[in-house]
Amino acid sequence: MVTTISPQNLADLLREKKPLRLVDVRTPAEFGEVHVETATNVPLDRLDPATVGNLVAGEGPLYFICRSGGRSGKACEKMMAAGHADVISVDGGTAACETAGLPVIRGRKAMSLERQVRIAAGALVFAGVMLAAFGGTETLRLAGLGIAGFVGAGLVFAGVTDTCGMAMIIARMPWNQACGSAASCSRVLLLAAMLTATAGPALAASPTRDSLPAVQQAVAEQKAVIIDVREPDEWAESHLSGARLVPLSRLKAGVAPADLARVLPQDKIIYCHCLAGGRCLLAADILKPLGYDVRPLGQSYDELVAAGFPAVTGR
Repeated sequence: MVTTISPQNLADLLREKKPLRLVDVRTPAEFGEVHVETATNVPLDRLDPATVGNLVAGEGPLYFICRSGGRSGKACEKMMAAGHADVISVDGGTAACETAGLPVIRGRKAMSLERQVRIAAGALVFAGVMLAAFGGTETLRLAGLGIAGFVGAGLVFAGVTDTCGMAMIIARMPWNQACGSAASCSRVLLLAAMLTATAGPALAASPTRDSLPAVQQAVAEQKAVIIDVREPDEWAESHLSGARLVPLSRLKAGVAPADLARVLPQDKIIYCHCLAGGRCLLAADILKPLGYDVRPLGQSYDELVAAGFPAVTGR
């Protein structure tokens, strides 16, 4: 049984200036939007019972907080299973604490994880229904029914067990991490996830499993090429040496196959990248139906440079 504390009692402890170890287990993006003033962010998917106590200064119980109380309860259960009994969940979460008048720190607006799960689940069910109703083949129609049924069963399982696998996956997505220089591309990544869900799994791209050394070797042996789907101004600022510029905006506007063939060889692997991994997924969905063996790189531009891909710096 998880012990809880009300926001009012938590406020009383803060007013008494008592040492309080408060851990917010939401995603970094949610934490950045608004959090209780004294909270430390340790996302639930990264919570390590063996080390979390070292991340929060002081002694005494560990208080866990999330948006409304669900994830903080899971955090307490995880700690208790590891042998830590002195853990407490904040009832009602950050929303209730804000209503109770606890001091909070505000940042950039972010979409809650719960809302993202609803959007993703709804998009997948809609995609499944569309495939079942309008799929050109019996295979596509059966796939559509399977998608809708699978998501429905998953929601039932989540309700019965209070465990949501989709939420765990979405929490790890780049747009739910701390905002930085890749913020604009991360927003595109969210759009890519939603669009590929509604477009159906037959076209939905995913990052390649090819290792970066394998990518570098294939390029060196001229078995593959790398394309950059960012915009020309980003390319001019800095780009990978040897990469070819194929802006996503141009692909979305429509490019004649003959014009594409002048840039992209049909007989080679096409590795594509962008700033943070979002736009290259959309580009892959456009290029794959044209017969290209296109493999999106999940790493950000900075990660590729750090891994040894030489870069050319412009202005």
